[in-house]
Amino acid sequence: QVQVEESGGGLVQPGGSLNLSCTFSGLTFRDYTVGWFRQSPGKERKGILCINRYASQIERVPFTISRDNVRNTVYLQIRDLVSADTAMYFCAAGPGLKCSWGSSVAIEDASYWGQGIQVTVSS
Repeated sequence: QVQVEESGGGLVQPGGSLNLSCTFSGLTFRDYTVGWFRQSPGKERKGILCINRYASQIERVPFTISRDNVRNTVYLQIRDLVSADTAMYFCAAGPGLKCSWGSSVAIEDASYWGQGIQVTVSS
């Protein structure tokens, strides 16, 4: 049984930074593309960044995604946070997972999803 555990969310002041973590168990993590998505209330879930099995880190300012295939964990660093970054953040894994920045994603586009973790940017 696959389990997904997210951590690192919370309340952050504008201009601050945040590191999210997502650890998978019960699957061969290194074989999967993994990614981060976010969803604001009343809006669709949208892609941030994905990273395939061959890469270790990808940056799309102000976001950086990285993976550790020993710890079965994918990370998302967000810098220079603004109020528009307030959302529920989800990690996901799938053999053919794709995510274009800002593009909507369907639940069935990934094999496994985290439960979501809230990030609130506010002073």
